[in-house]
Amino acid sequence: MCRYTCTYRVVLLVETAHLSLARLTSEFGLACLWIVCMSNAEIIMSEAAQRYASALLDLATESKSLKTIEKDVKALRGLFTKSADLMRMVKSPVISDEDKKKALLALAKKAKLSKLSTQFIGTCVQNHRAGDMPQILADFEKMLAKRRGTETADLISAKKLTAAQVNAIKAQLKKTLGKDVALKTHIDPELLGGFIVKVGSRYFDSSLKSKLERMTLAMKEA
Repeated sequence: MCRYTCTYRVVLLVETAHLSLARLTSEFGLACLWIVCMSNAEIIMSEAAQRYASALLDLATESKSLKTIEKDVKALRGLFTKSADLMRMVKSPVISDEDKKKALLALAKKAKLSKLSTQFIGTCVQNHRAGDMPQILADFEKMLAKRRGTETADLISAKKLTAAQVNAIKAQLKKTLGKDVALKTHIDPELLGGFIVKVGSRYFDSSLKSKLERMTLAMKEA
């Protein structure tokens, strides 16, 4: 049995049937135990996202399609970032998993995603994880960056920055963190000017909006 076909089945069985390690080992073999060790029917959402992201990363590596999957993940993250309606759809408790699956698979086809990415999307929805997909994609990129020895960071600016500005910020982050940084850029007009950098739990805010808020607070306290 193909390893990643097996993986999809194991993910589904662990989440829906609470099968024992003994039975899973007997039916699928030791090669699939890695996914079981990461599975728990009572896990919280963030842990589930990390588990699915890790599974996708391993599948992409083993199938020698990491560059393709990385490109697919980037494209999907972009779609979620740009479309509030898409984000609401996957998280809606009113919309059925079947309708979510149809919509996401149609989106995958339009975006010309790979077969593996399309199958993975279907598996996530089938396992009632459509709402976790934005976090799964984000965790995938973080895990990939960590594997490559880099750090991921979100750069949020009021308007699109030039390549020179992005490179300058990246260079400063590398100097501060001591490692290469993979920047994900986002636009938020509400910042008015400047930018915000988020690196894990660390947060650097040099936005004009934040400066104005601090100035207003200082004037009230004066």
